Amino acid sequence: MNKAQLIDAMAEKSGLTKADTKKALESFIDSVSDALKVGDRVGLVGFGSFAIVKRAERTGRNPKTREVITIPAKNTIKFKAGNELSEGVQ
Repeated sequence: MNKAQLIDAMAEKSGLTKADTKKALESFIDSVSDALKVGDRVGLVGFGSFAIVKRAERTGRNPKTREVITIPAKNTIKFKAGNELSEGVQ
């Protein structure tokens, strides 16, 4: 499902117009992004949570040259599914 399909599905379920649904989805994405940028965790009970995790520096291998390289440390986003979402998918 892409963004346009998600907007269509949300609009159908909520009874909102597609324009209003698009604004709601974009504001949700912006709000989650802003919270993660400042290091906050975003938890949606039953759905899941988004959090920033620190990935440590590690060694890897260039697949083309087989040379050992150092992969720098970085922050990344982790999503952990909630119980209701996990049970619904199985």
